[in-house]
Amino acid sequence: MVEHDYIQETKTQRLRNWVLSEMLRGAGYAFIFLAIIGVGYGILWGIGQLLPDERLNAPPPMPFSAIHAPLEQAAT
Repeated sequence: MVEHDYIQETKTQRLRNWVLSEMLRGAGYAFIFLAIIGVGYGILWGIGQLLPDERLNAPPPMPFSAIHAPLEQAAT
């Protein structure tokens, strides 16, 4: 620690300020992490907006997802 305590903090105040600074640093890291995720999501959304509209009418990639049960069997 510093030999000259110019702001004349007590040990309790010094510990409280240190804990607060550590918590704020952790909150800053969490904000940066979430901001990176948000930017990545925004980039993927932007790329999706650039794709042609025919992508919405394309057949499903799984061939079995287009099979439907007949209505009379599903009702019983």
